Amino acid sequence: MRDEGVITLPEAIRRLSSFPAHNLKIKERGELQAGYYADIVVFDPATIQDHATFAQPHQYATGVNHVLVNGVPVLLGGEHTGATPGRFVKGPGWKGGS
Repeated sequence: MRDEGVITLPEAIRRLSSFPAHNLKIKERGELQAGYYADIVVFDPATIQDHATFAQPHQYATGVNHVLVNGVPVLLGGEHTGATPGRFVKGPGWKGGS
């Protein structure tokens, strides 16, 4: 999608952050604001690429340098820190199972 120029980078980021948080009415997420949970991904837009497949779904993307979940570094310099600060966030109407 990046190479085809289907949407701009700011619009792609909005569609992956504030847009779903607002649609699902998940409070204090999806934007960088004081008092919100600090879920942050630092990436290189020129090199980011997903490598996951259906056969091998647990592959790290390249071009992702740092990931913070709830303000805790989970990925630093492309390496996992071992931290697991996240939790599943259920939106309104969630009917999922275990």
